[in-house]
Amino acid sequence: MENVVMKEEVVIVGGGIAGLATALALKRVGVKSLVLERSNELRVTGAALTLFSNAWIALESLGVAHKLTSAYKPYEGGQVTDVASGVTKENTLTKNYKGEEWQATGLRAIHRRALLEALLEELPTDAVRFSSKLRSVEKAKTRQDNDSLGVIVHLEDGTSIHTKVLIGCDGVHSVVSKWLGLKDVVHSGRCAVRGLGVFPEGHGLQHQIQQFVDTGRRSGIAPINNEEVYWFSAYQTILQKDEEMAKGDPKVIQQIMLESVVGCPQVIKDAIKQSDMQSLSWAPLLFRYPWDVIFGRLSDGTITIAGDAMHPMTPDLGQGGCASLEDAVVLGRHIGNSYIRNGRTISQEDIEVEIEMYVKERRWRTAGLITASYLSGWVQQSGSSSVGVGWLMKFLRDTVFYKIVSPRVSGLLKYDCGKLPTASS
Repeated sequence: MENVVMKEEVVIVGGGIAGLATALALKRVGVKSLVLERSNELRVTGAALTLFSNAWIALESLGVAHKLTSAYKPYEGGQVTDVASGVTKENTLTKNYKGEEWQATGLRAIHRRALLEALLEELPTDAVRFSSKLRSVEKAKTRQDNDSLGVIVHLEDGTSIHTKVLIGCDGVHSVVSKWLGLKDVVHSGRCAVRGLGVFPEGHGLQHQIQQFVDTGRRSGIAPINNEEVYWFSAYQTILQKDEEMAKGDPKVIQQIMLESVVGCPQVIKDAIKQSDMQSLSWAPLLFRYPWDVIFGRLSDGTITIAGDAMHPMTPDLGQGGCASLEDAVVLGRHIGNSYIRNGRTISQEDIEVEIEMYVKERRWRTAGLITASYLSGWVQQSGSSSVGVGWLMKFLRDTVFYKIVSPRVSGLLKYDCGKLPTASS
């Protein structure tokens, strides 16, 4: 094991959506960073994801939205079907609470790889160091002056990197968030399977999102283009089946999913049958308690976190990736303001203040998203199969959630994270 010592002004741990977007935000304001990615290539977990208007606002600020909007068109609407009754309702997430359409802001499903590549293409070729697994973090015992490097990052290969700023974008099981003292994520009691159905002759579906809710399960399809359909199924944990799917055999995952949606409309069964086997993924749905985000330590000096390292949430509002893009712009803005204010240099004392402001700005916003996502999933899956409370859960879902809560939740999905500063700001 070779002991190599490196020096970088900003180090970002994790080369997923949050990490690459943060690196790009910093590049836009003139700050060079190094992204450490544990995989030996671009890491793509999941075939696709949905991006709401808040994500497109962030991507516009990052200067890459046009690369994706030209390839993916916005949805024309959406429907939610109660599997038991067969009743179909309009998906109110395509409207605000006043009933006004916001299709123009662009709810789209896109290939996850396309998003990552759009971000990576904008970065210098040496911006990402692959096969770089983080082992530990330490703060330098003394910091003599503004040029000294106050954080030391130790990698599994023996490399040590001295840096002024450390940003942990290393996912749900983040080493950086653990170093900050945040509590471990918790299991929601639900799991999800996702995949990409491929129809070479065309699927013939309208360009709409369709969801199917039943006791303990919520499934859905979202056409990406004329030949590909993104599908998902989130369900309450079934121990034996989860243990089988956790082994990662795509044929087993597909078979169990087909057995699980036997009562659902044919359209979801067809998407599962036509799955690209490499696209199939199973995962437990984990989240961080919102009060841990509100009251927990999200930064320490010039060390902070973003993306799933800060606010892992269930996927019920499709906000995991969207919130990560917001983080990148907000953090880039705060660091950029300091960088420009200090003559295009990194003043660690000033950066500390800006990072505190970033944390303050993101704390309540992301805690709200975690809460809304969890409650959305709980209510829509009816919460319980018990006859005694089933009627109550259906009332909460069909009357309270769909008619009252859901249209107002759409306001969370239209959030404007702001712009990045320029040298003349």
